[in-house]
Amino acid sequence: MNETAIRLLQPADHQALAALMVEMQGHYSVPCPPLEEILAGLASLPAGVDILVAVEGEAVLGFASACNLYPGPGLKTGFFLKEIYVADAARGAGLGRRLMAALAELALERGHRRIDWTADADDAALLRFYDGLGAAAYPKKVFYRLTGDALVGLAGAAKD
Repeated sequence: MNETAIRLLQPADHQALAALMVEMQGHYSVPCPPLEEILAGLASLPAGVDILVAVEGEAVLGFASACNLYPGPGLKTGFFLKEIYVADAARGAGLGRRLMAALAELALERGHRRIDWTADADDAALLRFYDGLGAAAYPKKVFYRLTGDALVGLAGAAKD
């Protein structure tokens, strides 16, 4: 059996990561764009996005996607973890923890002093996972999202 490596995404990983992203969308029961659209997104990642992948052979078994943040407390930089996902077939082997540890290592290498993320408040297993990492929940923070008509409307207000 091959060793699972955790490393930054490479172009050769795009097809396997796209397939895992399709699985993820199904896991969360949310709509999934066509494979070609996912591959185009991976080929043109915005500046400041880093994706770590858990790779065994040519298979991508998990990933963590993070964006650089500034400013954070003390006007320091950090990461915002947008997504972490491990293939259903690979769960329970510690890959999620290894991905988070690799993200923490990358954060420190880049001079970041924190990693922030959101979590589904109703997913007890996920919250236990994050608690087990030593992360602290911040219940005084509220998560907001601006999308759809509200996004378009606010953007239009900038022209007024």
